[in-house]
Amino acid sequence: MNIEQMLQQTNAIEAVSRELGVDPATAQAGATALLPSILSGFQNPVGAPEAQAAGAFPGLGGLGGLLGSIGGLGGGNLLDNVTSSEPTEVEKGNQILGQVFGSKDGSRAVAASAAAQSGVEPSLLKKMLPILAMIAAGYVMKQAGQGQGGLGGALGGILGGQPASDSGLASAPRSPAGSGSILDDLIGAAGKYLGR
Repeated sequence: MNIEQMLQQTNAIEAVSRELGVDPATAQAGATALLPSILSGFQNPVGAPEAQAAGAFPGLGGLGGLLGSIGGLGGGNLLDNVTSSEPTEVEKGNQILGQVFGSKDGSRAVAASAAAQSGVEPSLLKKMLPILAMIAAGYVMKQAGQGQGGLGGALGGILGGQPASDSGLASAPRSPAGSGSILDDLIGAAGKYLGR
């Protein structure tokens, strides 16, 4: 699974374009530039409460806390909120970003880097960030809930082949930010978190 496939399957570009009043090409450029950083942030969230994860999913550290928060914000329904014709509840996306990047400064840095890469205005990218965070979070949770995460291989990759109780995610090998397997890793971890 890669980012392009996720964007096509979810109609995310159309939703971002509609929500922000921008043309699809601009929405595509912004999403392509921002999503690798968002997904990498999901793997190692700097602001997610690790204490919440300890009992729920030992070994995942901050990712377990983030998954718990995503579930509390609506889980897979976050994606539906963005792609429906109703206005997007972007505050939910901002809550996710707060856990992923730790502060507004972290989000601004991601937007500035994506602007240099994509040519899209940083102010527009900052508006895209919470929407894309909701799309990515909702997609991961929906796929995990459907058992499509390739759980064995994904968890082996994310935890370095060790049992969850013996390995912290922070020390696990990472997929390169642009690769498709980062999504598979996250879906696999979310599937484990959801008890599949």
